[in-house]
Amino acid sequence: MASAIMKRASSSSTMRSISLSAALRIRNYAKVANGSDIVSAAPNVSLQKARSWDEGVSSKFSTTPIKDIFKDKKIVIFGLPGAYTGVCSSKHVPTYKDNIDKFKAKGIDSVVCVAINDPYTINAWAEKLQAKDAIEFYGDFDGSFHKSLELVTDLSGALLGTRSERWSAYVVDGKIKALNVEEAPSDVKVSGADTILGQI
Repeated sequence: MASAIMKRASSSSTMRSISLSAALRIRNYAKVANGSDIVSAAPNVSLQKARSWDEGVSSKFSTTPIKDIFKDKKIVIFGLPGAYTGVCSSKHVPTYKDNIDKFKAKGIDSVVCVAINDPYTINAWAEKLQAKDAIEFYGDFDGSFHKSLELVTDLSGALLGTRSERWSAYVVDGKIKALNVEEAPSDVKVSGADTILGQI
């Protein structure tokens, strides 16, 4: 009897582990790599700078072409699954916010954060994190940027749907000099600020 209970408990635990794995570890391989042109990989794609709804209306819902973000600039960009999610808020963004002076000292023009969210949600989240002065936040509202780079993952198991992988890149005039993609979107092992600082 005890043996049967132990087996059922073990099976239940295994199923929960598999379920969590399915929710958080679905992994694709990126279309881009070191040496790729990020602008060419996402032609005719635009992002939406973080802003309030009123600012969106007054700008006539303007968007920012990818080429305008990267052309003739040294950019560090990092993508994450979404605003207000745990690891993104507590671990990922703070590594960049807390190291912004180090990025500037290395000649980085901008540190950019992007997620598959609307720009209004991204804006409210960035303000809550008090990170807008350090980091440029953009929404990829329909996922077209991440889909073009093949940096999307299905997080339906966590009720998030299609989301960005957790990743970072150092980009010079549109050319990717370093690209880091986490094995699981719940990890911040290679996509944090410390790793990319060492690659610049």
